[in-house]
Amino acid sequence: MAQTNLWKLLITGCVHLSQLTFTSAQNNINWEVQRYDGWYNNLAYHNRGSAGAPFMRLLPARYADGVYQALKEPDVPNARIISDIISNGSSGLRSVKNNTVLSVFFGYHVMFEIFDTRHPACPPEFLDVPIPAGDSVFDPNETGNVRLLYQRNGWDSHSGQSPNNPRIQVNDVTAWIDGSSIYGSSHSWCDELRSFSGGRLASDSDPLLPKLSTGKLPMWNHPDPSTGQTGRQGFYDFGNTAANENPFIMAESIIWFRYHNYLASQCAAQNSSWSDEDIFQHARKWVIAAFQNIVLYEWLPKYLGRNLSNYTGYKKFVDPGISPEFQAAAMRFGATMVPPGVYMRNRTCAFRNVTNVYHTESPAIRMCNNFWSRRKPNLQTSADVDELIFGMASQIAEKEDNIIVEDLRDYMYGPLKFSRSDLMALTIHYGRDNGLPTFNAARQAFQLPPIRQWEEINPNLANEQQLFGNLTKQYGDISKLELWPGGLLESNGGPGELFTKIMIEQFERIRDGDRYWFENQQNGLFTAEEINMIRNTTFFDVLVHALKTTEDEIQKDVFVWNAGDPCPQPKQLTVDDLEPCTGATSLNYFEGSGAPFGIIIVLLCCLPLVCLIPAYAVAFYRKAQFKKLQKRNRRESVIKKTEFGAGIKASEWQGPNEPLRPVDLHLDAKKYIKVLDSKRSLIRIINLTNDMDIIKSNNDQRVLLLKVPKEYDLVLFFDTEEDRHDFIEQLRGHIEDNEARLNLMEMNQKTIFKEAVTKQQRSQILDTFFRRVFAQVLEIDRSDAGDFNTEISRKAKESLNCELTRVEFADALGLKDDSMFVEQMFSLADKDGNGYLSFREFIDILIIFMKGSPEEKSKLMFQMYDVDGNGFLSKEEFSILLRSFIEISNNCLSKTQAEEVMNSLFKEAGFQDKEDLTWEDFHYLFRDHGDELQFAQLNVKGMDIRDPNKSNNYHRVSFLKANPYKNIQESAVEQIGQEFRNRDRLNKKSPHLRPRPYTEAKREKYNRNKVQQKVQQFKRFIENYRRHIVCVLIFYGIAAGVFVERAYHYAISAETSGIPQTTYVGIIVSRGSAASVSFMYAYILLTMCRNLITFLRETFLNHYIPFDAAVDFHRLVAMSAAALAIFHSAGHGVNVYTFCVSSLSSLSCLFPSVFINDGSELPQKYYWWFFETIPGMTGVLLLVVMAILYVFASHQFRRMSFRAFWVTHHLYVVLYILVLLHGSSNLIQQQSFYLYFIVPGLIYLGDKLVSLSRKKKDVTVVKAELLPSGVTYLEFKRPQDFEYKSGQWVRIACLSLGTDEYHPFTLTSAPNEDTLSLHIRAVGPWTTKLRETYSPENVGKLGGNPKIYLDGPFGEGHQEWNQFEVSVLVGGGIGVTPFSSILKDLVFKSSVFSKISCKKVYFIWVTRTQRQFEWMADIIREVEENDKNDLVSVHIYITQLAEKFDLRTTMLYICERHFQKVSNRSLFTGLRSITHFGRPQFVPFFNSLQEVHPEVGKIGVFSCGPPGLTKNVEKACQQINKRDQAHFMHHYENF
Repeated sequence: MAQTNLWKLLITGCVHLSQLTFTSAQNNINWEVQRYDGWYNNLAYHNRGSAGAPFMRLLPARYADGVYQALKEPDVPNARIISDIISNGSSGLRSVKNNTVLSVFFGYHVMFEIFDTRHPACPPEFLDVPIPAGDSVFDPNETGNVRLLYQRNGWDSHSGQSPNNPRIQVNDVTAWIDGSSIYGSSHSWCDELRSFSGGRLASDSDPLLPKLSTGKLPMWNHPDPSTGQTGRQGFYDFGNTAANENPFIMAESIIWFRYHNYLASQCAAQNSSWSDEDIFQHARKWVIAAFQNIVLYEWLPKYLGRNLSNYTGYKKFVDPGISPEFQAAAMRFGATMVPPGVYMRNRTCAFRNVTNVYHTESPAIRMCNNFWSRRKPNLQTSADVDELIFGMASQIAEKEDNIIVEDLRDYMYGPLKFSRSDLMALTIHYGRDNGLPTFNAARQAFQLPPIRQWEEINPNLANEQQLFGNLTKQYGDISKLELWPGGLLESNGGPGELFTKIMIEQFERIRDGDRYWFENQQNGLFTAEEINMIRNTTFFDVLVHALKTTEDEIQKDVFVWNAGDPCPQPKQLTVDDLEPCTGATSLNYFEGSGAPFGIIIVLLCCLPLVCLIPAYAVAFYRKAQFKKLQKRNRRESVIKKTEFGAGIKASEWQGPNEPLRPVDLHLDAKKYIKVLDSKRSLIRIINLTNDMDIIKSNNDQRVLLLKVPKEYDLVLFFDTEEDRHDFIEQLRGHIEDNEARLNLMEMNQKTIFKEAVTKQQRSQILDTFFRRVFAQVLEIDRSDAGDFNTEISRKAKESLNCELTRVEFADALGLKDDSMFVEQMFSLADKDGNGYLSFREFIDILIIFMKGSPEEKSKLMFQMYDVDGNGFLSKEEFSILLRSFIEISNNCLSKTQAEEVMNSLFKEAGFQDKEDLTWEDFHYLFRDHGDELQFAQLNVKGMDIRDPNKSNNYHRVSFLKANPYKNIQESAVEQIGQEFRNRDRLNKKSPHLRPRPYTEAKREKYNRNKVQQKVQQFKRFIENYRRHIVCVLIFYGIAAGVFVERAYHYAISAETSGIPQTTYVGIIVSRGSAASVSFMYAYILLTMCRNLITFLRETFLNHYIPFDAAVDFHRLVAMSAAALAIFHSAGHGVNVYTFCVSSLSSLSCLFPSVFINDGSELPQKYYWWFFETIPGMTGVLLLVVMAILYVFASHQFRRMSFRAFWVTHHLYVVLYILVLLHGSSNLIQQQSFYLYFIVPGLIYLGDKLVSLSRKKKDVTVVKAELLPSGVTYLEFKRPQDFEYKSGQWVRIACLSLGTDEYHPFTLTSAPNEDTLSLHIRAVGPWTTKLRETYSPENVGKLGGNPKIYLDGPFGEGHQEWNQFEVSVLVGGGIGVTPFSSILKDLVFKSSVFSKISCKKVYFIWVTRTQRQFEWMADIIREVEENDKNDLVSVHIYITQLAEKFDLRTTMLYICERHFQKVSNRSLFTGLRSITHFGRPQFVPFFNSLQEVHPEVGKIGVFSCGPPGLTKNVEKACQQINKRDQAHFMHHYENF
C-alpha cells in the first residue's frame, strides 16, 4: 500500500513539474542538485564528506612512534596466529537473528557507499603478515618464508608530521549516503555510466544488465585467485569500483541499476517533453532518498538490533567524516556472517545446482572460488541474477560470532604473487595501519567499562579457557587486546556493544551532517508528504520493481527470514556441502620474460658491434672506390710483374696442416725451373743439377717430389696422372738438352711427405745455422745460442752442413737478391765458387764486419768491387760501389749526384788524374771517417748485434754536432748539475763567453732520487697543463655536482615519491648520470664553436682557458658522456626490471600520469617500457644514434672514411631532438635538458650562422699545381678582410666535388702574402679526387680551375710559436704544412725588423725521403736565402735509410758529410740544412738546447705529424722536464 502511494506521489510530482515552463536545459529541476563528489554539502566546510577527504579520528592514534609507523612484532602478536586462535571454527551455524545473506551483502554495499580504502599509499609502504613456519594452509612445507602481502593505505599528505598530527588515511569516495555506489563519486564517472537517453543508466544488450566494462572507468579488476585470469572481460561498470568483487555484491549493484532505470522509465512515460537530464536527476533524487531510508531505518536496526535516534534536522556543525574505528573495525563485523556458499533458486522456490570452477556441480556458489570471477558460468543472463537474489533472500547467514568461514580466513583473494590470503589477519594489520586504539581504550572512549578479565568479554565464551589461554600467551594482558579481535570476541547474536555504539555514532553523524538528507525539509528536495512516503519505502519495494516479483516469491522483510516466509533454504550450508577452495598459487611477474629481456639488453649492449658492420661495409666500399680511383689516376704502373707464358698447372704441398697452393711451373732454357703463384708472381727458382732426385709416388699417381739439394724441396700435386707424366717427360727432355740426366725414383706417398724438407723446416735449420754462427763470432754462451745436444731432429743436426743460397743470404740482410751489393758480397764470400755459402765461409765474412779494423773493412769493400781481381779499383768500379749503396737506399741519389760525389772525393784526395785506385788509395779516401767504419757492421735481419765495449745507444748521427751526451744513457738524462745556472750568470757578465751552439758542455753529476724526479716531473706537468687541469676540474666538478644533486634528491629528498623505495640503485644511477649527460651534451657544443674559439683565443681568456685543446676536450667530454650514457642505460635496465616485478599499485604511485591502480595488479611487460613509451623508444633510438656516431667517429673509421664520419656526425641534430623528446613525458621528473641546452645551443647556432655566411662565398683558385708525392698545391685569392696568423687553418669545399663536404687544411702561405695557399696530400678519396679535379687535363676541359668555398681561419696551438724566445718546430710527413707558414712569417718579420719575442727557431723535418716533399725543400731554400739574422736552424731526417750505422749506410753518410764539407749544402736536398739519416732522438737534442740557451726559462715545442712522432716528442719533453731547468711546453696536432 505504501509503495503504491509512493508511486502515485512520484507520478503526480512529475506531472506537476511538466506543466511548468522553463527555458534552461534543466527547466524541470527546481532544487539544488547534489554534487557527485560530495563537495559543498557543508557550505562552511566545503570538503567535508567529499571524495578524497581524510578520515576523522575519534580516538588518539596508536602508532609505534606516535606518528605513522605501524606496530609490528614483537610489540604486537602475529596476526595469523591471532586469526587462528579467534576465528578458526566450523561453518554451518545459522544467524541468531535469522539475518539473510541478502542483508549481509547489502551491508557490504553500504560499506562501499560510504568509504573505500582500496588505493594504497604513495610511496608504497608494506606491512606484510609473516606466516608461522608450518602453517597448514600457507606454509605446509615449513619454509618460514611465506608472507601475506599487505600494502598500507593511502594517507593525507598533511598528516603524519608529528605526534600532534599523526597519520590519517583518506577516503576515496564520499562519506555521504548519496548513491555514489550507484552513480560514482565524480561527474565524469556518472556520465560514463549514463546512456543519455531517457534518463537511464547504460545497459548491455539485455536492458536488465548494466553495460560491460570498456576500460574507460577504472573499475577494480583484481585477478581471479582461482584461475589467474586478468582483464575486464565479464565485468560490468558500476558506481562502486569494487562491485565485481564477487557475484553477490554485483547482484546488489544490479538491483539499484534496475531500480534507477525503472524510475526513469516511469518519469519519461509521464513527461515526454522532459530532457534526459531532467529525467535522470529526478530518478537519481528518488533513488538516493530510498537508499538513505533503507540503510538507516530498515537494514541498520535489524543488523544492530537497535534503532537510531530520531532525526531532528540538519546540523551543519556535524562532521560526517568516517572514523578509523568504524571503517577499520566495526563495519567489518559482517565478515562473521558471510557463508561459505550462496544458494540460487527460481521464483517457484526450486533451488538449483550450480556449476563449479572444476566443472562439477554443487548446491550453491562457493564464495572462495568466485572472487573476481570473469567466467561466471552461473550468471550468464539477467534471469540468473534474479535467481541469485532470490537465493540470497532465502538463505540464512552465518552466526554473528567470532568465527569466520575458511573462504575468508584461509582463501581470501590475494595478489598473484600469492593468490590466497587471510581476511582476519589482513583486517588486524589494517587496524594497525590505521593506528586503531586498543579494545579497552575504545570502550572507555565510548563510555563503556573496560574489560578486566578475558572471561568478562563475552558470557557465551566463558568456558573457552583454551581460547583465552592462547590469547594470554600472545597479548599477555587483555589491556593490549586490539580493537578488531576484541570486537569479534564481544559479538553475541550481532555486533557487540562497542561495535554497535561505533556504528550508531557514525551513521547518525552521516545523517545529521548531510544537507541533502531526504528528511531535511530545508533543502527543497521533498515535501513533508513525500518524505513520509519515502520513510515507508522498504528494500522489498525496490526488489518488486527490480525483479518484478511479488510477496509469493520473496518475503517482505528481505533482510530476515522468518518461519512461514516463502522458499525456506534446504539446509544451512557447510564447507562439506560445497566444492573445495582452490589452493594458493604464486606468480612471478617476470616469469617468461627473463630470456627476451636479457636478449634485448645484450642487443642494446651490442649496438656498437652491430654498427661496426655498416662501418666496415662503408670503409670497404670507400677503400674499394679509392683503389679504383688510384688505379685510374695512376699514370704509370708501380711494378710490372714479369710476364710468363702459360706453364704447367699443379698444387704445392707446403707441409702438414697447411693448405695446398696453386702454382705454375715454367722450364727455363737456362737450366732452372721457375715457380709462380696464382697471381703470376715469382715464388722461387730451382736450379737443375745432376744430383737432383725426382721421386714419384707409387700409390698416389698425382704426387711428385723434387729433391732440391741445399734448399727446401718441392712437393707437387697434379690434377691427373697424365699431367704428372707430361711434366716428367718435359723435365727429362729439358735436362737431357742440358747434357744431364734425370734421377727418377719411386716411393709411397707417406714416405715422400716424411722425407721432404718443407720451407718451415728449412727456416728452422737456418735459424739454428745463424745462432751457431753468431755464437762462434761473438763468443755467446751456448745456452743463449741453443744446445745442439737437445736437438735430436736429423734435419736440425744437418744445420752445420747447411749452405746458404744467394736468395737466403739476401733475405738475411733484408735486401733484394738481385741487387749489386748482394751480388758482390756473395761472390766475395763464396770462396769455392759453388754458388752457396758454407758455415765457414759465412763466418769468415762476418768476423771481418763484427771484429775487423777499419782497414780490414775497407779492404773487404775494395775486394768486393775489384771485379777483375787485378788489385786496382777503376773509376767505373768505384761508381758501381756507390750505385750499389744508392740502390739499397731506394735510389735516393740520382746518377749525376753520384758522379758529382765521386769526383769531389777524388779531387779532395788529389786523385783526380788517376784512373785506377790501389787499396791504399781507396783507404785514404776515407781517412776522416775511421769511426764510422769502426762501428759499421753487417746487420742480419732478426739479430740485434751490439758490442757493449764499443757501442751504445748514441752511436748514431748527431743532432746539432756530435752528440754531446754520448756517454750518458737516456735513462740518466736528468743528471745535469747546477753548472747551467752558474754559466747563465757568467754569461750575463761576460757575453763573449756565451757557448757556441755545437760545443760539448762539461757537466757535473746531477744527484736527485726517483721521488724528487717524479715530484719535479709532476710540477712541470702542472705548469704545462695548469689551464687544462683547472678547466677540466671545473667542468667535471659541475658534472659531478649535478650528478650528486640528482642522486641525493632521489636517495633522500624524494622519499615521499616512493621511487627510492622501489628502485634505489637504479634511480640514483639513471637520474644522476642523466643530469651529468645533459650538462655534457649541452656544453660540448661550445668546443665546436670554431669562430668563437678563434676570437676568444686572442683575448685575455686565452691565459686561463686552453682553447687549442678544444678538439681534445671535445673527445674527452664525448667519451665521458658515452660512459655516463652507458651507466644511465644500465640504471634504466635495473629500473625496467624493477618495474616489471612491481605491482600495478606501486607503479601507479610512481607514475600517476601513466598508470591507474585498478587492482589488476599485473605490471607492464619489459617490451612496453622499451618500445611503447616515449622514454623507452627514444632511449633505444638514442643508443642507436650514439653507436653510429661513436663508431664512425673513432680514429680508425675516421681515417678510413672521412665522408662517412662527416655525414654520420650530423646525426647530432637527431641526437639532441631525441634527448629533448626523451624527457618530454615527465615520467619521473620535469624535463630539464633544455635548461642546460638553451645557452650553449644559441651560441653554437650563432657560430654556425657565422660559418655559413662565409662558406657560400666563391673563392677563385688562381694557381693549381700537381707536385710530387701526391701533393696538390692550391693558390687562391685572399678574401677581403681575411686576417689570419701563421699556423692557422681553414676548411674548404671544392664546388666540383660537392658543396657540403668540408675538409680542414693548414695554410702554408704567410700572413704578409697577397694570396692564400694550401699543400694537400692525396691520401684519401676526397683529396685524391681533388688532385684529379685540378689536373691539367681536367682543368682544360672545365676551362679553368674549379672554385672553392672557404671557411675560417681557425686558431690552434701552433700560432703561439712567437710567444717563446726559443721554439722547436717538429714536422713529420705532411705535418710540415703549418711550419711552412710559420717559417716564412718569421723570416719576413725579421727582414722588416718587426718586433717579435722569438729569437731562435729550430725546425726538425722528419721525412721518409727528401723527394716526398720537394715543395717543402723549396720553401726551406727560400727561408735560408732570406734568413739574414740566422733565426732558423733546420735539420732534416731521412728515415728510409737504416738508422743503425751498418755497412749499408756508412758509405752514404761519408758521402753526405764530405759533400757538406766541400760545398756547404746537402747532397740529398741541396739545402744548407743538415741532413741526418734515421729518426731523431729528442732527449739529447733537448739537452743540447738547454745548454745552448741557458738563459731561457721556457722553450716552446710544436709538433705536427703522425701520433707516433708526437708521442715521442711528448715523452722527451716529460723526460727533460724532470730537471730543475728551463722546461719544454709541448703543443701538438695529429693527422
